[in-house]
Amino acid sequence: MTAAELREKIRMIIPTVVGNRKQAAEAAVEYDELTKFPELKSIIVDLLTHEFDNFVASIDWVAPRPTTFRINLKNDFNFYLIYTKTSWIAQVEGKKYYLLNLPEEERATDAIARILRYGAPDTASATADVEANAGGGEDVSVDVEDDVTVDI
Repeated sequence: MTAAELREKIRMIIPTVVGNRKQAAEAAVEYDELTKFPELKSIIVDLLTHEFDNFVASIDWVAPRPTTFRINLKNDFNFYLIYTKTSWIAQVEGKKYYLLNLPEEERATDAIARILRYGAPDTASATADVEANAGGGEDVSVDVEDDVTVDI
């Protein structure tokens, strides 16, 4: 590869990279916590890519020490990001991943992808199941031989 070819490839890649950064910056304005804590934004971009806005519903600041954030996903699931002196910790479905290590960051990304695949809970069928199991159906009357009617 010649120097001219390398320069041309770099010129083609730069708009994509700069566009991704601008997209992440525009999405971060929507979340107040990302403007207050810029380190949090870089961790979320590492875990969910620059298109994190498609998956994140809201971000809650849960605890001041250790600084803990709840990342609420659009499918009603969530995970936590905890800031420590040495690194960030992602807690996904109760399991902790220390993001200082690349293999654990990859496992955290896989765990987040897994909970994103769960999808939104089906509220219509859950409501029907609760009503069916609650016994809230029609009243039933039973006739007994002594002409006594019992309502159940």
